[in-house]
Amino acid sequence: MGRRRRKPLPQEPVRATIESLAHDGKGITHSDGKVVFIPGTLPGEEILYKLTGRRRNFDSGEVVEVITPSPDRVEPPCPHFAGCGGCSLQQMEAGAQIQFKQQTLLDNFSRLGKVNPESLLPPLTGPVVGYRRKARLGVRYVPKKGGALVGFREKQSGYLTVMDSCMVLTPEVGEHIGDLRDLISEMDGCNKIAQIEVACDDHQTLLVFRNLEPLSEDDQARLDSFGREHKINIYLQPKGPETVAPLNPEQRTELSYRLDQFELEYHFLPTDFTQVNSTINQAMVPLAIELLDLKAEDEVLDLFCGLGNFTLPIATTAGHVVGVEGSEELVQRARDNAERNQIKNAEFFAVDLQDEETGGVWLNNRYNKVLLDPPRSGALEIVQKMRKIKPQRIVYVSCNPATLARDADELVNNQGYRLLSAGVMDMFPHTAHVESIALFEKSD
Repeated sequence: MGRRRRKPLPQEPVRATIESLAHDGKGITHSDGKVVFIPGTLPGEEILYKLTGRRRNFDSGEVVEVITPSPDRVEPPCPHFAGCGGCSLQQMEAGAQIQFKQQTLLDNFSRLGKVNPESLLPPLTGPVVGYRRKARLGVRYVPKKGGALVGFREKQSGYLTVMDSCMVLTPEVGEHIGDLRDLISEMDGCNKIAQIEVACDDHQTLLVFRNLEPLSEDDQARLDSFGREHKINIYLQPKGPETVAPLNPEQRTELSYRLDQFELEYHFLPTDFTQVNSTINQAMVPLAIELLDLKAEDEVLDLFCGLGNFTLPIATTAGHVVGVEGSEELVQRARDNAERNQIKNAEFFAVDLQDEETGGVWLNNRYNKVLLDPPRSGALEIVQKMRKIKPQRIVYVSCNPATLARDADELVNNQGYRLLSAGVMDMFPHTAHVESIALFEKSD
């Protein structure tokens, strides 16, 4: 018996009113009792849309016409916004984006965590263009589309967007996407570059080309010429992250950034995790330190510490701080950065914090304050150990409001903490990504 043929999608545009936004920024409406998600729309808008996909529990559509625009609608500043999946909210005024992210955080707390913060922190905001210092750009050679494509994937597919610029990337890279396309299109190995990693520090820009095969001498010369012309350091990555190396060994460079308020300087490698938005990081770290309310006698535990972004500032005030991180390489970087900044009251341990059996000598110490900055999967395994650690105060920095809400449920409803305050930080303007910070305190 043959497979059942799918019914073709109707081509007639459908009139609808957008009721709300999903947490990924897509507009929500209903048709015949079924949810329809429509990107690029805003609550309250009357639109015409066309169905683009059907699933068992929801449908997808694309907007054909906005009949009645929202007061929050603005003209997207990027010419590639309609197709590029890198941004989802450029059609929304910046202040409204912040309100949406704040409401997303509160909805997650209420729905998933069954908790509500006692107060809201003012949002941390910064520049909404040219802010992104770290990114991974896809590369594909497609002769039918004019040669090499460089950039982010399209909104509704896995294909790369045809783009010549990117307004959210640092201008040193974002204004030269077209130049990168031309460069790769002219290379002998034009179909051997899989991606380009962007890494910028306070003063320089570095691009890591992931080359699947060795490059010809001519291609290396082309890359070298491009780097010199645009004042960009060119690195190659033939295999894993450990193979990242400068195109020209004599051009090896050290990346670094400063936290001005604490007079600290951090050195890092191109593939290390660092915050993509320097302006927000400059404000986020002091806010976290303020919420910890540090004293000279405090013993502090910094979990998922990375290369010490929070650990070293904590050490400038607290009596002692222990940083714990899963990556041996980042822990070594943190130790080197502590030594470079003459910090002697910080220790670091490499431990998998998402292993339920996690333990070690660091966990036997007494800490009265804890900072958490986990990945998107959250920190439930270590949060469940707060019964043993018993800190008086916890500051939780999150890149995923759903896992923050889940972990808040554990802290508030099972371990006797209060959620004193929470707020959003606009780390990724024009996207639905919600970065947030929350303060928990042990109930009396």
